[in-house]
Amino acid sequence: MTEEPTRRDVLAAGALLGAVALLPRPVRAAGAEPLFHLSLAEWSYHRALQGGQMQHLDFPAKAREHGLEGCEYVNQFFQDKATDFKYLGELARRCDDNGVKSLLIMCDGEGDLAGADEGARQTAIANHFRWIAAAAFLGCHSIRVNLHGEGSPEELAPRAADSLHRLGVLGEEYGINVIVENHGGSSSNGAWMADVMRRAAHPRVGTLPDFGNFTIAKGQDYDRYQGVEEMMPFAKAVSAKSYDFDAAGNETTIDYARMLKIVLAAGYHSWLGIEYEGERLSEREGVDATKALLLRLREQLRSG
Repeated sequence: MTEEPTRRDVLAAGALLGAVALLPRPVRAAGAEPLFHLSLAEWSYHRALQGGQMQHLDFPAKAREHGLEGCEYVNQFFQDKATDFKYLGELARRCDDNGVKSLLIMCDGEGDLAGADEGARQTAIANHFRWIAAAAFLGCHSIRVNLHGEGSPEELAPRAADSLHRLGVLGEEYGINVIVENHGGSSSNGAWMADVMRRAAHPRVGTLPDFGNFTIAKGQDYDRYQGVEEMMPFAKAVSAKSYDFDAAGNETTIDYARMLKIVLAAGYHSWLGIEYEGERLSEREGVDATKALLLRLREQLRSG
């Protein structure tokens, strides 16, 4: 089994590969900084990736094809490569070649961070540590984790906060944030998430508000606008989820103008990751439609 890399391993490998991560943002004229930047979430192309029409290493080029500046990876598409520096170096090189930046890794399937069994939780923390190291190597700012586990919301909260604090301590050594997306169950309750953030009490721990994931359980949905507003004080990334669009180019289930006003009111001006999850449009069309809507609203909100 591959040994976990130390911080020295990560930094040394990065130096040997020419420090290809940490790419600068494009230079803009003074006063021209946009209200937010746009990146591409890899899940937007999950059908192509799962079907073999696209490979994970193709993702930086795909982001550039869409004219987007950043990549948000999903670990399941390179599940066995977290400590493979040669592979990660190739991924970083392709980002460099395409002029895009690695931003975060969305981590699934690495164990329940809010589980009742302490040993299993410790294993889950160790599993996620591999991705902290990979994210540091690639020059990302964060990994995204889930807070799954058995029990009531009241039982889950202290376990989740404890695991997040531990991961935050690990992430601090690597310059990596550990952020939580509303992703079903208690995590889709904005008030619960805000409480867990306060309990975790670590500057490297935060949220990734997603515009779309607010189903707590079958038939039980949390108000998406309230949820995003409750999570935004802790946000270190934002996911612009989309499903479908009307003839005017507006998202049919989410009031994007309202969402963006909530995001900006919180003082957030960093990356919005486009995550198209619809079925009517192709993946390419869905990403382009989401981008067009965000650009239109960004201009309207700046001038309005």
